[in-house]
Amino acid sequence: MNGAPRSRRTERTDAPMYLGRYQERQRRNASDAAAATGAAADDAGAHVPLYLRRFRARSADPELTGPVVWEGQPLPATRAWAEITRTKELPTDGHLLAPDTVAQVHLVRHGETQGYSTESGLTPLGSWQSHRRGFDLSKSVRDGEQVRIVCADTNRARQTAEHMRRGLLDGLVQWQRDADVSDITSMPEFLNFQVSTPAGLRDVTAAFREYVEILERHERLAHGDRPLWMVEVDRFWTTQQGGADPIHLWMTIPMLHFEPPASCVRRFWLGIRRVLTESPGAKVIVATHSGPIRAFATWAVGYDAGEPYNTEEVLVRLHRGGNQAAVAYRNRVQEVQVPDPALLPDWHAAIAATASPAMATEVLA
Repeated sequence: MNGAPRSRRTERTDAPMYLGRYQERQRRNASDAAAATGAAADDAGAHVPLYLRRFRARSADPELTGPVVWEGQPLPATRAWAEITRTKELPTDGHLLAPDTVAQVHLVRHGETQGYSTESGLTPLGSWQSHRRGFDLSKSVRDGEQVRIVCADTNRARQTAEHMRRGLLDGLVQWQRDADVSDITSMPEFLNFQVSTPAGLRDVTAAFREYVEILERHERLAHGDRPLWMVEVDRFWTTQQGGADPIHLWMTIPMLHFEPPASCVRRFWLGIRRVLTESPGAKVIVATHSGPIRAFATWAVGYDAGEPYNTEEVLVRLHRGGNQAAVAYRNRVQEVQVPDPALLPDWHAAIAATASPAMATEVLA
């Protein structure tokens, strides 16, 4: 041990330190906070979060609960509400939505995951990120509003949706608002981009697991070249392991066995149309994956603004009539036409219809 360099841990499986300190303060101050606020005996239980007890304590302070006056006019907001925002902004009850906005869709990337080689779900930090995103989204939910929560059918997306739902409900309790929050449902339209493998279409991470399993047998038997789908999966994950941007590779380099970015954008719009048909006027929260979100934002704004961070979102606001929408990503808002999938070209069907089987056989021969 003398003089030997100490190894540094680069991963963590325990809860973050701020969360441990929060829980310690919660236990230490439970009785004092209950006595100071004059709360009922049941409010002093451990099931009431510390921030909620302090919020109720501040509710007795008229300086914090009174209306904020701006240029002689009172705003429908309080300083206690503004205190929870980083910039001390004063959100209004109208939430500054455009008057013709009829629906709002949040495309949220999943929280930090334990890894992409397995379906192991979120880390403790990823769970906190998702809960915090749901809590932040609760600020714009109005009384009586319907909230629909959907996700892609993967562990990391589903767990993100579950934690966002908990954070959303915690926020609604704090704001003392009543909203109709749905259970979580998975929708195939919001899946990650797919890879065609011998077992069928697979999520890119599931395709990598299949690739590793087949590659071991293939190298042991050592006969012939690797199938093309394995070559493309290897190129994608080698880019990831080398520290480069594999999503940029997918969006810019044609790969014959990978679902094209345009196809992801198309099915995302199919999903948005379907969920709004099933729940008209609802606020929709979608927990999904970074690749399709990035392709969707690139289609809307006309350039690649980069990889969304964990729980970062692309916001879609549908206008009245359903033909126009505003897409917001990283301080850029772009007005777009909402595409009708029935009117978009289906290139695969068009090419198959124009190419004769005899011609294809002759060319391949």
